[in-house]
Amino acid sequence: MSPRLELPKARAYKHFKLGDLFEIKGIKQAKSQALIPTDCAGIPYVVQSMSNNMVSRLVNRQWLVENNEPPVKGNVIVLGVTLPAVSYQPVEFGASQVITARAEFLTEPIGLYIVSLLEKQMLRFSYSKKPGIQIYKDLEIELPVNDSGEIDFLFIENYMQAIKDYRIKELDDYLNATGFEDCTLTPKEEQALAANVIYKSFDIVKEFNVVNSHNILKSDVVFGSGSIPYVTACEGNNSIVSHISYKDDAKEEGNSIMIGGKTLVITYQPKDFFSNDSHNLVLKINDVNGRTETAQLFMVAALYKSLSPKYSWGDSISKAKIQKDKVSFPVAPNGCIDFNYMETYIRAIMKQTIGKLKSAMTFTQSMHQ
Repeated sequence: MSPRLELPKARAYKHFKLGDLFEIKGIKQAKSQALIPTDCAGIPYVVQSMSNNMVSRLVNRQWLVENNEPPVKGNVIVLGVTLPAVSYQPVEFGASQVITARAEFLTEPIGLYIVSLLEKQMLRFSYSKKPGIQIYKDLEIELPVNDSGEIDFLFIENYMQAIKDYRIKELDDYLNATGFEDCTLTPKEEQALAANVIYKSFDIVKEFNVVNSHNILKSDVVFGSGSIPYVTACEGNNSIVSHISYKDDAKEEGNSIMIGGKTLVITYQPKDFFSNDSHNLVLKINDVNGRTETAQLFMVAALYKSLSPKYSWGDSISKAKIQKDKVSFPVAPNGCIDFNYMETYIRAIMKQTIGKLKSAMTFTQSMHQ
């Protein structure tokens, strides 16, 4: 079991306006965005997105230069224009319709620290209450200061390093506890990754029990007041904003899939949870053979792939609309959903991902020695 995270404590904190700390600029919509060629060896292309650190894909850098779409220098904080998105971009990137915040004092640990503060501030924004350059400039964040009342950048660096060291130890303990010391794929797992799988369309409402969740407003709960996840339609942290205590009869059943009604964020929720909005949908697979975590993680990806081309902010999903929707799942020879394949495939992906994490962890540890 990992030891508790012990973080250094600041001498004091002080409020600062973002506009007093950063040079904040807007990047206009790129007219040629749809034409920019994808390049697996290219640079990140940053857009208004609340997922994947705002990176949509990798694009060809030379094409950007030649077509008057100059790349943006890295080591900068990026903010959404109409969506409450924020990220730290360490390296050069292409961008469309975002806002950049740049400062000489910025380093990666400081950038990540400030991004974590801004993410909490983003809760005040929504699609109907959009942020913007002047709003961001007036936004206040609370930063640690030294005895002179100046920002204590050294404290921030040490604070972030303590978190990083703890996470490395935590990951090491997790790998040992879950038996992923050896991430070698079994022949069955290798076959699952290489197989030419047959998919079939299934009616969502025939395969799942679909209900609207309860509607529990943020103003009616106290964050940190309990142990039950409070789930919203936002990206990140499996859509869990906090853990709360609330009425038991408003609880959603765990081991199910939740679809954010307005954002189409789809997550697997292993435990009972509370939902913030009755527009959200809770899906319970009817076949008990599909009620494993690994199978449902596969279903989450399949549902998003099937539904995302159809729904958007302006045309969001609902219980009425999903009645006509279908999802593509792998099928077994008998024509039924192949839950065994789902589990084997996800297990293989988990091994590959954890193997990469172990390699990264080993590299980071060697750098500290």
